[in-house]
Amino acid sequence: MALQPKLLRIVFRGQQFRQLHEFNVKERAGVTKLREVLEDRLQEIKRAKTWKHERILTSPQDTKVKVQGAEGEFLNFCANNYLGLSNHPEVVEAAREALSKYGAGLSSVRFICGTQTIHKELERRLAKFHGREDAILYISCFDANAGLFETMLTPEDAVFSDALNHASIIDGIRLCKAQKFRYPHRDLKELEHLLAHSEARLKLIVTDGVFSMDGTVAPIKGLRDLADKYRALLAIDDSHATGFFGETGRGTEEYCGVLGAADIICSTLGKAVSGAAGGYTTGPKELITLLRNVSRPYLFSNSPPPPVVAASMKSLELVENSSDLRRRLRENTRQFREGLKSVGLAVAGDEHPICPVMVGDAALAVDLAAGMLERGIYVVAFSYPVVPRGGARVRVQLSAAHTRDDVTRAIDAFKHVAQNIGIINK
Repeated sequence: MALQPKLLRIVFRGQQFRQLHEFNVKERAGVTKLREVLEDRLQEIKRAKTWKHERILTSPQDTKVKVQGAEGEFLNFCANNYLGLSNHPEVVEAAREALSKYGAGLSSVRFICGTQTIHKELERRLAKFHGREDAILYISCFDANAGLFETMLTPEDAVFSDALNHASIIDGIRLCKAQKFRYPHRDLKELEHLLAHSEARLKLIVTDGVFSMDGTVAPIKGLRDLADKYRALLAIDDSHATGFFGETGRGTEEYCGVLGAADIICSTLGKAVSGAAGGYTTGPKELITLLRNVSRPYLFSNSPPPPVVAASMKSLELVENSSDLRRRLRENTRQFREGLKSVGLAVAGDEHPICPVMVGDAALAVDLAAGMLERGIYVVAFSYPVVPRGGARVRVQLSAAHTRDDVTRAIDAFKHVAQNIGIINK
């Protein structure tokens, strides 16, 4: 039998207010049943060892963070803060100024009274940054992906998705009525077989630019060649590439030497570019116009808050005006990858700052991450079902804000912990 929740009181301006469950009202049968069902599911998650433990930060996001209940600072190697802009003073100041000038939020969706000049300016700048005709802002890239496929595809059309695409792409595809095909990860031969046998009106190939669990890069040139051969469109989610991957930060296309290869790009403003929140889709003007008119996440979600928009614009300015942050990130990535390989640890990925330290055994991966935390290095272990069975790992993410000493300290810690738990020989 599920336990009744503890009685609580709320104190507001010196007065106590009783909450509903304090009135000794018998719990509804439906709620009791819900507790029982959910408790079973929660126990299943614990038995599968996939329970999510949220460590609570008491400091801003940065390369050094403070964690509730722990003493001292931890070197943070698990954030998407690739360029170190999440707490950059210019970005914070831009957000503060926008808060004062434009307010905390719009209390409206875009098409009613939720569009300010800064929203249009950021959309214009994002389209220009990517060399596309137009762009549309969302509250997150998850929403951008959720709104794309249902809007542009019908039962006459088909979508072809990489097997390891992000959950937001998977969920977005589920919402549409198009014919759905999934091809093995980065398998161009199987993708061609599927394309060749499709008679769909529109054929859309969709892929992550960089796959977040592996640090691997999509074969953009091969995908573009197949798209051209079979009259298909190519869409890329470039969330783990925009702003820092490629010589000028234009993402996976640029890194692969085929700038302009994608017909549609969805990306985020919550990682390298400000690290706050927000996402967008950029591409043909007609598609963006259609999204503004019928994309449900756009039509039924509040506008991105002005401070978030301003922080993103300042971050984009920093990305465009200097290559220094990208250079430092590349150097840190190279140092870390070479350092771990030199001590006998396997690092997956394609020269990307996502550096999965491959362990294999789930329990060992957990022990490795725990040992790193004891040494003041904040990293996280991943195991099945988040990654394939037998592919447990500790994912490390480098930032331009890490110093060479930070990276050296992380390498040394990995070496000693891995030796202590028997992953590598002493």
